[in-house]
Amino acid sequence: MPRVRRKWRPPLALILGGTLGAVFLMPLLGMVYLRLWGNVLGWGEAAWLILWLAFAATSVLAVLLWRLVLRPVTALTRYAQAKKRGDDAQAPDQFGTPELGRLATSVMAMGDSLNSRAEGLRAYAGHVTHELKSPLTAIRGAAELLQADPSPEDRAALSSTISEAAARMQTLLDDLARHARASESAGPGAARLTDAMASLDTPVTVTVAEDAVLPMAAEDIRTVLTQLIHNAAEHGATEVTLLATPHRLAITDNGPGISAGNRDRVFDPFFTTRREGGGTGMGLSIVRSLVEARGGRIRLDESAGGATFVIAFDD
Repeated sequence: MPRVRRKWRPPLALILGGTLGAVFLMPLLGMVYLRLWGNVLGWGEAAWLILWLAFAATSVLAVLLWRLVLRPVTALTRYAQAKKRGDDAQAPDQFGTPELGRLATSVMAMGDSLNSRAEGLRAYAGHVTHELKSPLTAIRGAAELLQADPSPEDRAALSSTISEAAARMQTLLDDLARHARASESAGPGAARLTDAMASLDTPVTVTVAEDAVLPMAAEDIRTVLTQLIHNAAEHGATEVTLLATPHRLAITDNGPGISAGNRDRVFDPFFTTRREGGGTGMGLSIVRSLVEARGGRIRLDESAGGATFVIAFDD
């Protein structure tokens, strides 16, 4: 998400209050000034001087309102319209007031989220089509061969092929459903790591090196840990270490680690190194969707041995 550059600007309430105060006070000051200096400078000269002072003050207010209100709103509007058209827009990096800065941050985050979801839907559609094509082709081919009245042995083999392909399709569809549910999460909440692990069934030894309350519901923490721990076990790990701070959770295993060629792809939907063993490649993608739904980020860190996944939340 584009970041709004932090730079001090007066709050919007001060700008509006100052403008209204100037509008209210300038006529009063003009009348007082005219009464005091009219006899000294002459009524005409005093009136002209007041007029020029009013013009100068209005110009200063106009410049301030343009720089601090109108220009930022116009820039944000152009950015939103460009995003709507699908153009590669350059996000504004600063805004006139803290209120507008917060509004801009929210609008840009919403735009990035909508674009990410649209790209995700396109990617999922392509992946689903590709992944379902193989078992569907196997079912279609086996069905055509069954129509040719094969021998009992071949019939049994073809029936087994259809059953395996159908099971593969069902697994893929179940994982897609889990992925869709993960983006919703269990809702706002916070839970201590050890409390969330109380009912967790793990196939390896899990050690909590440091405990803390995390800004995730206990159910979401269990879902994330279950997926990461079982994923580590399936790749040969026997121990997993958890280290938590209030805004960070590190999950480290003692497995063989992840090769350099696969590190950038581990979170991609349907990417798996265990396809022959029934893996669908949706596990880490589900974890990422769930973490991002709670405002966090997950990454794969460099590790001397095994794999280390780090989940971080904004302070």
